[in-house]
Parts: sequence; structure tokens; C-alpha cells
Amino acid sequence: MFHLFHLTPGKGGSLQQQLREQIAAAILNGNIPVDSPLPSSRKLAQQLHVARNTVVLTYEHLLDDGYLIARERSGYYVNPDILQGQVKALPPSDSKEDEPTGTYCPYWEGRFKLKPSQQTNIIKPRDWQKYTYPFIYGQFDASLFPTVNWRECCRDAVSGPSISDWAADRFDNDDPLLVEQIRTRLLPRRGVWASADQILVTVGAQQSLYMLAKLLLDNTSVMGLENPGYVDIRNIAKLNPAQVRTIPVDKDGMIVDDRLKGCDLVYTTPSHQCPTTVTMPIERRYELLRRANEDDFIIIEDDYESETNFKTNPIPALKSLDKNDRVLYIGSLSKTLAPGLRVGYLVGPAELIHEARALRRLMVRHPAANNQRSVALFLERGYHDSLIMNIMRNYQTRWRAMDEALTAHLPESHDQPTFGGSCYWVKGPEGLDASVLQERAKEESILIEAGAIHFLDDAPPKNYFRLGYSSISTDRIEPGIKKLAELIHAMV
Repeated sequence: MFHLFHLTPGKGGSLQQQLREQIAAAILNGNIPVDSPLPSSRKLAQQLHVARNTVVLTYEHLLDDGYLIARERSGYYVNPDILQGQVKALPPSDSKEDEPTGTYCPYWEGRFKLKPSQQTNIIKPRDWQKYTYPFIYGQFDASLFPTVNWRECCRDAVSGPSISDWAADRFDNDDPLLVEQIRTRLLPRRGVWASADQILVTVGAQQSLYMLAKLLLDNTSVMGLENPGYVDIRNIAKLNPAQVRTIPVDKDGMIVDDRLKGCDLVYTTPSHQCPTTVTMPIERRYELLRRANEDDFIIIEDDYESETNFKTNPIPALKSLDKNDRVLYIGSLSKTLAPGLRVGYLVGPAELIHEARALRRLMVRHPAANNQRSVALFLERGYHDSLIMNIMRNYQTRWRAMDEALTAHLPESHDQPTFGGSCYWVKGPEGLDASVLQERAKEESILIEAGAIHFLDDAPPKNYFRLGYSSISTDRIEPGIKKLAELIHAMV
């Protein structure tokens, strides 16, 4: 029986947790006979080279969880009740009489009404942490994550009173504490004021975009999208399918002119345009609102990376300037707390939030209530405000280091983002194919993102690429840019 268990220090939790999981799995898989005692704690500890107390505590946990039963003077045995209700697999039959008649396997290719997998999407290496120079966008630096504070909030979220509060079926409601924190802490930072019935918690900004497209677009609708712009909103719009109209971007963000006429919905990232990083000045924001009123279209404001702002007096959100309910505001905690938590929020008129809530209920009911409570506590206790200050200090240092490195090794390739954020948009030399550069850079342990995917043109420029600095330490920025520049100069 000893050969069933293999413990690795530092991998997959504590030794006790590893042993507990392995014994439980062996029990459920039928690898431990019900009528045979488990090894004594002393023998198993000696065999696995661990402290005896590790095995004792493991057995006690499995006893409490119902996996084991204790027999006096005999030891621990598998609890037969834990195996009740499991389906026993029958051996395959060789008899032709048991085979069903007619068509056997469905032809799946002919059954799909949508094939999202065929859309062009950004692909990022799952093992990006292994690269020496990860200029990857959208990831976070684990060294900046407030582990102690987050663990405290998660622990308190699963205390007895908290569990009683959130574990019941909420149907389509959100955690009131989280909604209150969004309303009173997050939104006022951007000059936005909203009531509770104007806020919906979402599974990241992505879910907000998907629901708005479903609610506001059909095959007769026209959606204006920034070009270059956010890849996923383009793909979401095409799934409906809506007519997509490209709106070019200049040094001040999305151009506001007659191309917006006839649009039903316009998506924009005014604070930190995706992917070019430029910021829309307040004069153009007012002009966009005037056009929305005159031409009767709705604006989706994705306030993307607004938290990572290095300016002392940032331009207020487009939503804060809107007096006619033309702007639907989308926010997220992905760029500050962690992208894997998938916590976002949608702000709009109460009647729109009512319909979005009903649609969300059909999709997921609501984001996980325990996560909502953990995030609410994190916000309430001021930990998020402290985290933002820490991120801004670190990002601003990397922002400067990136600017200096690009200026030294790839002069005239970029404009420094004025707002802040976590990336640079770089224009390589004419003739450069950034997708080829991306592959060659990976071979040198450098990760970049080719920029052509962000353009909606049939023949997009190939010499643009994006460099993120959220997940790379400051000391690696200059040598990484130097090596990247050497590759570029060798290619063109």
C-alpha cells in the first residue's frame, strides 16, 4: 500500500494536504481494500520520511470527513459508506445484439450554429512565468499581490456568520456589501455616482460586454469599434451578428466625426485606449457625448486600466460627464487585484441593469457569492486602496525604465503613455513582421505581442507590437529591450 503515496515538499500544498488528498483518491478509486487496515502512523511516517504527526493529523482529518472509521486496537479502515452510490463500470460486451441500430455518432461539424473557436484571438503562453523577459500584457506580478490581506478577507468570508449570509441561494442578487463598496469607493474615484439598482457585478468586464451585445444588438444593428481596438469586443459583436463599423484612432483616441452617424452602439476605451495607450482629452469626450445625443447612439465606456494612473489630476470618466444616460460604464478589478478573480461591474440606467440581471441569471445566476464577499471585505478594509498605491509606485518605475530603454535601443518607435497603465504600443521599422519577431523572441526567452490582431483592416500593418511591463521586474526591462532591438535590427 505504501507505493500509492508519493509526497513532494513544496509542491501542491503542505505534506499533510498532499497525503490527505492521495489517501482520499486511493479510497474513492478502490485501491485500498475495505477490510484491510491502513498502515500505522509510525510505519507510514517512516516509509514516507515525514513526521509521525503529519500522518496522525491526516488520519484524523479523513476520519472527520467520513473517509475512515477507527476500530479499537485495530487501526483505521476505509469507511464503506463513502463508497456507496458509486456506479460500477460494466465490462464492454462483445455481443452484436447489444449494439444500437441506426446512426451511431452524430456529425458535430454540421450541428454547430456558431463556431467561436474559428475567430482570431490573442493567445498567451500558459508558462509565461518561465521566460526571462515576459513583456506579456494582462498578467500580474505575484510579488505585488497582497497575500496576507487577501488571505485574511477570504478567511473572514468563510466565518460562520458570513457563510450563513452568502451561502443561501441569492437567485440573481449580488452581495450588498460589494455593491456598496463599488458605489462608494470605486466609482467616486472616477467621478461616477450611481445607486445600488444601477450596478451589476459581473464575471469580469468580458461578461458585461457579452451581455450588452446580446441586449442591444441584432443583425440590423451597427456597432462602432475603435481601430485598432480590443479584439474580444470585435468577436463578441460578430457573434450576434452585428454590422461592425471601424472608427480610426489618432493621438487623442477614437476620432469623433460623421463616421459615428448611423451607429447604434459605440465602444470606446477613452482613459487608456486599447491597444495604443493614448488618452482621450476632455474636449473630445464632450464632443463624443454631443454626437451621441444628436445622432442617438449609446456609448460603452470600458474604463480600461483607469486605476493605474500616474497623473495627479486624471481626466474624469466619460460616464461622469454624461447627463442623458448615454454612457454604459464597465469597470474591473483584473488590472489591480488579480485577473484570475474575474470580478467586474456594469453601471447603467436601472432599466438596463434590470434586463442585464435577468440575462445574467440565465447564464450564471450571479458571480460566486463567497468571492464577492471576499472582495467586498478587501475593499471595505482599505486594502485595495493600499494595493493601488503600491502598484502605481512599481509600475511608474517600470514605465520610466521602459521609456528609457526604448529610447536608447529603438528610438522614435513609441510615445510614452501619458495616463500610465501597464504597457507600451511600439511601431517597429517598415518591413518588420512582428508576428515573425514574436516567434524569434520566444526562442530568446522574450515574450511580446504582435499588434496586427488589433486592426480590423483586411491588410493590417504588421510592424506594430505591444510590450507589457506589469509582470516583469524593473531590472530586466533594459536588457530585455536591448536583446529585442538586436533581433529587430537583424531582421530588417
